[in-house]
Formats: sequence, C-alpha cells, structure tokens
Amino acid sequence: MEQVQTRWNGWGVPGHDDPLAVNEPAWRWLAQAFAMPALLATPPRELPASALPVSRLNEQARQRLANLLGHVEQSGIERARHAAGRSLIDLLKLRAGDLSSAPDAILCPRRESDVAAALKLCAELGIAVAPWGGGTGHVTLARGAHSALVVLSLSEINRFRSPDMMSGLAEVEAGITGPDLERHLNAFGVTLGHRPDDFEFSTLGGWIAEPDAPREVPDWLHSLRVATPQGMIVSGGTLNAIMTGSQGTLGVITGATIRVRALPRKEEHRAYLFPDFASGLAAMHQAQRLGLPHLHLRLSDDGETRFAQALERADREWNLPDYLFDVYLSIRRFGTGAARLIAGFSGEARDVSAERGYFGDLAKRAGALALGVDEKTAKQRFLSGYRRDTLLDRGVSIDSMDVFASWTKLPGLYVAVRAALKQAMRRHAPRPGAHGLVLCHVGSSRCDGAVLTFTWLFPRILDNAIVQAQAIRQAALAAASIESGEEWERGVLAGIKRVMDPGAILNPGKPIP
Repeated sequence: MEQVQTRWNGWGVPGHDDPLAVNEPAWRWLAQAFAMPALLATPPRELPASALPVSRLNEQARQRLANLLGHVEQSGIERARHAAGRSLIDLLKLRAGDLSSAPDAILCPRRESDVAAALKLCAELGIAVAPWGGGTGHVTLARGAHSALVVLSLSEINRFRSPDMMSGLAEVEAGITGPDLERHLNAFGVTLGHRPDDFEFSTLGGWIAEPDAPREVPDWLHSLRVATPQGMIVSGGTLNAIMTGSQGTLGVITGATIRVRALPRKEEHRAYLFPDFASGLAAMHQAQRLGLPHLHLRLSDDGETRFAQALERADREWNLPDYLFDVYLSIRRFGTGAARLIAGFSGEARDVSAERGYFGDLAKRAGALALGVDEKTAKQRFLSGYRRDTLLDRGVSIDSMDVFASWTKLPGLYVAVRAALKQAMRRHAPRPGAHGLVLCHVGSSRCDGAVLTFTWLFPRILDNAIVQAQAIRQAALAAASIESGEEWERGVLAGIKRVMDPGAILNPGKPIP
C-alpha cells in the first residue's frame, strides 16, 4: 500500500489550502483578541541540509540491519521527517531548522516478525529504538547511553485480515492509518467507531500507545501483539492495560484484534446552544446517567463557541440574518457565556430519529436551543492540524492537552486549568498587555467522567518561542496534575520494562508514562 508523504516540518501533506490563510479580517480580529497591533508572517525555514547531524550508525551495524531488513533509510529528507513529532514544541524546533534530534537511520520492517528480529539485533548492537506510527503525537528522540538511535517505522506493517463477522472481531496490523482501516472495515459493512482528531494520519498502534484518556484501555481493543527485544508477546487483558499509554517504552505494538460493529445506515449530527457551560455539562452527565443512546457528544465552552463564531463571521459583511439571530439569542437570554454542543446519532433511520428525540427533550429541559443539523463542525475537527500550521505562519502558537476527570472533579479542574493558562499567557507575552485565548471542549464522556480538551492560542515571542511554549504548557500540566498512585504505578511498570527491555533500548528519550 502506497504511503502518503507528509511534510517534514508541518502537518499532513504539502499543498493543503486553509481558507484562514487569506482571511485578513479574521487575522485583524485575532490580533485584537490578543491585544496585539498586528500578526506578521513567520514562515518556516527551508530544509537546511547542513543542520542534519552526522549519522552515528557505524557501517558494520548498518550492514547487519540492512541484511536483516533489506534496506536502511538514511536520506536527509527522511531523517528530517522523522526528527520530531507534531506537538507544538516539535514544530517550533523544525520550523526553526533545528534537526539536532534527527535519528541516525530509519528502519522499515515489512512483517511483524521483522520487528522483533530488529529489536533483538538493536539490543545486541546497543542501538536505541524509537517506534514511529503516524508521527502525529508527542515524540521525544534521544540516544541515551546508546551508540546510535534509529526510528522504527511501522508504515509497512499495515495488513488487514478479513473480520470474523460472527464474533465481531478483526485482526489488523498496527501501522494501518485511520482512513485505510475504515475503508477495509466498511467493505465488510462494519466500522470501528473511533475517530480521533488526527484520524487521517495517525495509526492503530498510536491510538493504543497514546490514547485519548491516559491509561484508559479502549473498549474496542480485544487483544494485542507486541514485539520486544525478548521476542513476540500475544495476549489480551493484562497486556492491554500495560501497553495502553506506554508510548513505545515497553514494547512495539505490531498488531491488534479489534471489536467492530455494524456500519450504521444513517449518521447525523445536531447542534444545540446552551445558556452556559454548566448547563451543557449537566445535560451531558444526565445523558450518560440515563444511558441515552448516541454516537458522541462534544460540548464547547463559551471561549471555543465564541472563537468559532468569530472566525466564521470575520470575512462576512454585516448581514440581516446574523443580526436577527443575535437579537433572537438576546431575547432568549443567551449571552456571551453560551456553550455549543454537537451530538452525533447513528443507526437505522428510525433509531436516529428516536435517539435525537430523547436527547433533544433532555437538552430542552436544560434550557438549550436546538440549532439544527450540523455536519461542518464534525468534518472541520479533522483539519485542526492544518489550521495549526496556518496560525504558526502568522506568529501564533496553538497547543492542547487532554485530561480525564470524574464528573465530580471536572468543573473544578476546568476552572483551575483555564485560570492557570490565562495567567501564564499574560506572564509570557511578547509585549505588555498582550494575552492569549483559552478554548475548551468536553468529549469522550462515559458514566464516571469525561475528557476535557484544553486548547490555547497565544502570540509568539519570536526570539524565544520554545521557552515561552514550554512555560505555558507546564503551567497547564501543573494545574491538571493528579497524583493518585502514579509513583507506585511507575515503579511497577519500571519492573516490567526490565523484563521486556533489559537493555533499555526502547524510547530512552521518554520516561515510562
């Protein structure tokens, strides 16, 4: 299967056009929102070949790896493309031409058994290995005490086996991307039903190694196949819990057996506007408590709701429909604190209608206004990576963080993290009085809690952007920190790592999560 060649210093494929890039009214609105005089162009640097460090992989090791796998990739463009992930810090380094963390080589095994064989050989040669799926998450590359560092790309470990329709299970290799997985499943009339924001380029293995909610085993995961320097492990249950969120530090996920469900005949998204975030949150909680059937719920707070509306209207002249709608909201007492919720429903047409009716009644009792069908928001969330590149091109940084919290703790956590971010962005601003914007939405809800996704945008300090971004992110992490048993858990995982990876070659740049 032909692999998509993504940008070496940005999101997705080259040549993607974002309408925001030429929307000057939106940029003027954003500058005003930041209390900045203007937002100037800050394009990334071209690939500086001289900035690539000399490969530390010696010829003998390269030849042995090539004999095992058929090829060892060491071209400049591939080393640059695998030099970092796509977190904000990663992108700031790449855009500045900092390729100091580039791996010494990229290994591309073609079979799952090749992965275990490559790990065994790397352990023998004292070479550090960083697994690489889609490269869309936080990637930290470091050799540690090892002689060299290689990236183990799973892009060719992407086979799909016909699903067991009786059991609702399908065997898939971990390097398959979201779109390819869905195409295969849909051909059999089934779906996984999991679509993260980086769905287009992320991989099945990445969804497990870096899940939406930390340490939360996905309900669609049945069992795993994991390669370690000690050999292959095939199991479920306990192994699932160990490998979920392991970020490549304990072993390399090479395949999984996943639970699939029938492809719905109809899928529909509806938008609702709540008077405030608290009432929307109460409706989400009630929907889960009552077990109301739905595909998903996503509640944007007032900041995210206003931000989306402002960008949408920025390039439009004054018009009567917008004015009348604003007047109507004012009459209905929907002020600047209004929160927008997108609810997804799926199944047979009559089931979708019933599901929509159940949730519509609940939302109405909570004071919500039904806005009608919404397909735009559901599609736009998959373009967030491209939007981030557009913002970076105009001196604006954007970062995000997912935090799972119980329904009891969620409101307090929301207030604490938002306050910490606002304070940090004012403290680390390019000029006095400038500040950033904090957006938040709640999703992945379940009976005991939900995932808060914080997104923050701020004008960059152009000559100190990385330190600025790190300081703001650290403030968010500190405000969200929950220590319940984490140290004990890390101790257990450290013991497991000593058994599975005695040479500590797997992702030495990352601490055990």
